[in-house]
Amino acid sequence: MENTKKNLHIVMFPWFAYGHINPFIQLSNKLSSHGIQISFSSIPGNIPRIQSSLKNCPTNQIIPLTIPPIVGLSPNFDSSTDITNQTAELLKLALDQMKPQVESLLLNLKPQIVLFDFAHYWLPSMAAQMNIKGVNFSVFSAVANSYLTVPSRMVVSGKLPSIEDLKKPSKGFPETSSISSMKAFQARDFQYLFKSFNGGKSVFERIMNFTKACDSTIYKSCTEIEGPYLDYIQTQIGKPLILAGCFAPQPESGELEEKWRKWLGKFPEKSVIFCNFGSETYLNNDQIKEISTGLELTNLPFFLVLNFGINPIDSEKKLEESLPEGFRERIKERGVVHTGWVQQQHILAHKSVGCYLNHSGFSSVIEGIVNDCQLVFVPLKGDQFLNSKLFRGDLKVGVEVNRRDDGYFGKDDILEAIKMIMVDIDEEPGKSIRENHMKWRKFFLNKEIEDKYVANLVKELHDLAYKG
Repeated sequence: MENTKKNLHIVMFPWFAYGHINPFIQLSNKLSSHGIQISFSSIPGNIPRIQSSLKNCPTNQIIPLTIPPIVGLSPNFDSSTDITNQTAELLKLALDQMKPQVESLLLNLKPQIVLFDFAHYWLPSMAAQMNIKGVNFSVFSAVANSYLTVPSRMVVSGKLPSIEDLKKPSKGFPETSSISSMKAFQARDFQYLFKSFNGGKSVFERIMNFTKACDSTIYKSCTEIEGPYLDYIQTQIGKPLILAGCFAPQPESGELEEKWRKWLGKFPEKSVIFCNFGSETYLNNDQIKEISTGLELTNLPFFLVLNFGINPIDSEKKLEESLPEGFRERIKERGVVHTGWVQQQHILAHKSVGCYLNHSGFSSVIEGIVNDCQLVFVPLKGDQFLNSKLFRGDLKVGVEVNRRDDGYFGKDDILEAIKMIMVDIDEEPGKSIRENHMKWRKFFLNKEIEDKYVANLVKELHDLAYKG
């Protein structure tokens, strides 16, 4: 109890994409509620969005970092909305050149702890020189990290692990896991983690570097969901893990936009399919055509959101080019196709929405479960492939769309997956999927469990700061 009376100041350093920033904001808000001072750092263009979400406490502050000049990176670049695959790699180089800024910031703020993301491999060593504890906050699931970014995945320096290597779990991987192998297209995607771009360190190298230097790692997870994977990671890295719980989404403020409320209100309860792949996952034209046609074949109402990572005017043009010919006309009475941001939580919470077709982002899956939407997974990259295996295989929630070894899926694969949980609901396995869905929904909505994890996290951070 003595430790919890002391002031604790934590500086947050998330990666600059909003898919990383948002979990750091969620964590910051929970810690602020326990009297912990938060200083949150990001690039200038992200600051307004962070201000709108970060808990408004007198002790909290948001600190912009200046992006140094990098060849190939536009001098006008300043926010997560501008991040493409190419700029992300250049931005990692820019981050590495921000070390003097970060050092000056820490010397000025004098926090007890810094929480950092996957890319900041040099930060814990820097912090240690100032007697500051360095803690990694993983925005990725334990199942993904245990499969991909553990020391047992190390290969000869300069050599990529082969596709065959990455199709199989590494030595010691939990025997209780439903993951015994991955398909070739998934393993090929995993190779990205081990590649160096523009002479910089690969993602795997960054993670291995900070794993040796940091004091601990926080996971946005819990033993009930990912216990075996968390245990495996701990045996691999030999460092303590702290669990923050799974962060069930807080209800969004305001109301659903009137035009969407009216449109959704036309359909029976639990009949609408909502389809969204997040702000940083993009489909190619062939995938869009198969998903669009698969949704059309269901004869159910649907709301399809497609994003392209480009400016709004170009996105509208790209959307029209990617849809099947005559599609809008055929589905105009029961389908919406939209590009750009939507009020996802409000839509999922609407009584007419019964199915959520998504990319298996961990937070997105939990949003779907707590809003009582049946889940269909079309994972498209990295951790999404493993998240889908966790929820479908281990927890028996949702349906993963069937795909060939090269990654192809067709309209009939989309149709069959949706039918299983929207049409054939009284037949196995649709019935058991719905039963498991209700079990895990009850778990994620249990505030007592969430509060217990957060309280323990606060205690662990105080102990680390003042006893470690």
